[in-house]
Amino acid sequence: MQRRQFLAAATAPLVAQTTPPRPAPPRPNVIVILTDDQGFADLGAHGNPRLKTPNLDKLHGESVRLTDFHVTPMCTPTRGQLLTGRDALVNGAVNVSSGRTLLRRDLPTMADIFAASGYRTGIFGKWHLGDSYPYRPEDRGFHEAVWFPSSHIGATSDAWNNDYFNDRYRHNGKLEQYKGYCTDIFFDSAIDWMRARQTAGERFFTYLPLNAAHGPLFVPDKYREPYRDLPRPLASFFGMIANIDENVGKLEAFLAETGLRDNTILIFMTDNGGTAGVDFFNAGQRGRKITLWEGGHRVPFFLRWPKGALGGSAQKAKSVRELTEVQDVLPTLIDLCGLKKPAAKFDGLSLAPLMRGQIARLPERMLVIQFGRMNVGRPQWGDSCVLWNNWRLVYLTELYDVSRDPAQKVNVIKDHPDIAARMTAHYENWWKQVEPRLEHHLPIHIGSERENPTLASPTEWADVFMDQGSQIRAGLRRNGFWHVMVEHNGRYEFTLRRWARDVDAAMRDPLPPHQTEDGASYAAGVALPIHRARLAIAGIDQSQSVAAGTREVRFTVQLLEGWTKMQTWFYDDKGAEISGAYYVYVERKTPVPAADVSKA
Repeated sequence: MQRRQFLAAATAPLVAQTTPPRPAPPRPNVIVILTDDQGFADLGAHGNPRLKTPNLDKLHGESVRLTDFHVTPMCTPTRGQLLTGRDALVNGAVNVSSGRTLLRRDLPTMADIFAASGYRTGIFGKWHLGDSYPYRPEDRGFHEAVWFPSSHIGATSDAWNNDYFNDRYRHNGKLEQYKGYCTDIFFDSAIDWMRARQTAGERFFTYLPLNAAHGPLFVPDKYREPYRDLPRPLASFFGMIANIDENVGKLEAFLAETGLRDNTILIFMTDNGGTAGVDFFNAGQRGRKITLWEGGHRVPFFLRWPKGALGGSAQKAKSVRELTEVQDVLPTLIDLCGLKKPAAKFDGLSLAPLMRGQIARLPERMLVIQFGRMNVGRPQWGDSCVLWNNWRLVYLTELYDVSRDPAQKVNVIKDHPDIAARMTAHYENWWKQVEPRLEHHLPIHIGSERENPTLASPTEWADVFMDQGSQIRAGLRRNGFWHVMVEHNGRYEFTLRRWARDVDAAMRDPLPPHQTEDGASYAAGVALPIHRARLAIAGIDQSQSVAAGTREVRFTVQLLEGWTKMQTWFYDDKGAEISGAYYVYVERKTPVPAADVSKA
């Protein structure tokens, strides 16, 4: 009922017009900048006493600002919610690893929806919603894709020794070498692509999900220099944000020079609460990334569209204090850009009537923030924050009024049992709707014509956390299984490795540390005493001995198409388990008739 009342209120002023409306302006271009691990407080415009962000501060002063805007306190869930408008526990992407980063294929993405309305779509940066087909950005609506896999540069499935400088990134399905610093590369690639779209007379949607300022905290030294008196991690973190700010200035110069500025929607936001800067300045908030207090999920949101007449006859910078969430962004852009609406539903609301001044308030609503913990995988009952106006119910046991207590120091749940009971009831109803999906893992796919071979990395081990490159170097003794979809009947070759294919080292060998241009280094790779390797899939269980000097072990099996499970093992010379294989390359070699596979 509230949704219908809201829509009626939003359209009533338009229906009441007695003069013909002015022709709608051409559809705007759209640019969404999403930074990583930069909190609400990590901006000059938000009161940071040391960090200088002049270009972002200028954008803040020209934008509609959502000052009570919330995401999830972790990378992947926020990204999935942004791109689908659905809650993380609905869209499948609930965690940064553990087989739960994959986005449901039946949900259209923001790129799909823009593409369906004639836009060209491009992504430049961190995807983190699936490393292999059919979950890659090029499979989910993006025409142009320059990106790296998993949670950060240097993660398990990333190109070996990528370290923010002169790295190899995936470009439309191929691994390519790039020269320069990561953030510069992503902005430069996006600007080059947008310039080409303008030349071709095409509208564009550009998604710039940066890896900065996520660790490891590598940055060209000149950006660290103004903060040299601070501890090196903080100086590096501020330097990474200063570099982002400089690139925003470069983007602004491009938009002005090409005449694209006035009819381009430019959005700036971040993916979760603060990290390296929290202890220095947190804008009076409690909490940080991964926590459920305000500092974990309240983030900046700026939207500028000079030609869009937001807030009046000409756009005026303004702060909107309504309770909003990342799931609102997609339905808002559909309305602002006049896109063809998909049949899919959204958990968020369109904020377009609010931004246009057609309504003064959003309907009252409660929101739930929840995700999967790294070392648990499956989200757990009550590990949540419920938001309602100025109230925050954390873990179902802590209640705060952030209008009176923004630092969330005083738990008032005993003073307001009626408020807590109403918010708990909302959560219980919400949980009943989302909980059944949590038992359903999305599978990695093997044998597709769109990607063959496919890398199966520990990132997708079911409910086992292992996506850090540092974990691979340390030889972490951990194992898990993959949910797998075999796309076609056939003969499959499985190549098990301790080190990635682009590393020239035997399975038992250590590796030296990797020195970065930043002056820091990746740790040495630990030797593992691997003497036997084993593969189990679809009822087939095979093993081989591993001799000194062996770089990889290969198994060939015949499989029927369909859903199954796969697991690997490394053992020492006494038969004790060491770990799973860190890298498994799966290639469908030749098709085999189903009748023959069934006899294998």
